[in-house]
Amino acid sequence: MTTFVDRVELHVAAGNGGHGCASVHREKFKPLGGPDGGDGGRGGDVVLVVDRDVTTLLDYHHRPHRRATNGRPGAGSHRTGADGQNLVLPVPDGTVVLDRRGNVLADLVGEGTAFVAGQGGRGGLGNAALASPRRKAPGFALLGEPGEARDLVLELKSVADVALVGYPSAGKSSLISVLSAARPKIADYPFTTLVPNLGVVTAGETVYTVADVPGLIPGASQGKGLGLEFLRHVERCSVLVHVLDCATLESDRDPVTDLEIVEAELAAYGAGLADRPRLIALNKTDVPEGQDLADIVRPDLQARGYRVFDVSAVSRKGLRELSYALGAMVAEARAARPKEAPTRIVIRPQPVNDTGFTVAREGDGLFRVRGAKPERWVRQTDFSNDEAVGYLADRLARLGVEEELVKAGAREGDGVLIGPEDDAVVFDFEPSIVSGAEMLGRRGEDHRLNELRPAAQRRREREAERGLEEFDPFEPPE
Repeated sequence: MTTFVDRVELHVAAGNGGHGCASVHREKFKPLGGPDGGDGGRGGDVVLVVDRDVTTLLDYHHRPHRRATNGRPGAGSHRTGADGQNLVLPVPDGTVVLDRRGNVLADLVGEGTAFVAGQGGRGGLGNAALASPRRKAPGFALLGEPGEARDLVLELKSVADVALVGYPSAGKSSLISVLSAARPKIADYPFTTLVPNLGVVTAGETVYTVADVPGLIPGASQGKGLGLEFLRHVERCSVLVHVLDCATLESDRDPVTDLEIVEAELAAYGAGLADRPRLIALNKTDVPEGQDLADIVRPDLQARGYRVFDVSAVSRKGLRELSYALGAMVAEARAARPKEAPTRIVIRPQPVNDTGFTVAREGDGLFRVRGAKPERWVRQTDFSNDEAVGYLADRLARLGVEEELVKAGAREGDGVLIGPEDDAVVFDFEPSIVSGAEMLGRRGEDHRLNELRPAAQRRREREAERGLEEFDPFEPPE
């Protein structure tokens, strides 16, 4: 059964915003007490957070679809809907978030580092919030915005200071087991290590982590064997240790050839691995033949500029010297690492000539409007409500969309698309209509109030005949 997963596809969906409420306050003798519809609640976000107790992406391998809760709709009496709960997904330290095209969206390193993978939709405004001196009793509310849905790829790159690299069965797992408290699987057949193992080593005052990377073979950088799958775990390491087998039973192998092959694969993989400081550990020198071979190849390796250590995981020969040498190299790399720059707030003011939208001709009699505001307003509109459509027309007219369409050559009856190609709303361009409110009557008037005025006028006449001056004009007629 799989217990370690370092690459998964994750499908996240944030919560939708709750719809606003269209409600009118009613009580005895006041059938139209004013709009009192509440706003909808905000949808929950999907957030990735680094958790030190999580070491694998296995949970998302089994359950790749995650969704936050939706916001609740508003209600009458100015009651706002409840916000949806954020969905927090713990990920291992060193997780890289990419989109489907391979673009890096976030590199999560450090306990508590967070990334909002899906933004929750905003709740729609109720008709109480939409009321104005011109529109005293809106008979509509705005819809909640849909939550953001994204397809992501999560890749785990181990956060370690030292990486042990080499051929399969070179003794890397044995070395990490005696250098630290790690207990990897050890056997006498190739590709025993199927997952990277991490161990913590203390050398004097320096504490660092060591990663045992699965064995590399020729063609690993192109995907042969397990190399390409786990070479990403070497990217973050500051120091590389070539573990060379001096007691191999294969007649066509020797430490120098193994070193050249592994170096060629690291160079082919790239990611700056060619510039990392490295040293060589000639392993299995407790065997007489291994020590003899180490004595033969040591001068050649030193002539190439490498520091060479004779080690043995069985007898623990040379391990103290190796651990302290690695500690010094790690400390030097940490000292040379640039300090984090202070957080700066970048202010990007909007240009004065930026309308916030664009109009482009896409064919004969077809125009497309793109922009954050128009697209958001379309998503918030209930097209089954004529008054809501009129309100949308008012907003687009004030923004200048109709004027720009005329400048672009749009004529009456042309098609106007608002939104992206896969989810656009189509309108017929009617430049003679200045605003949507004209479709419903004069601005500031409500047809429900108009229906009551004749009855109120008759009651005013009756009360005047009786000599009464104070009366409620909106009281239902007898």
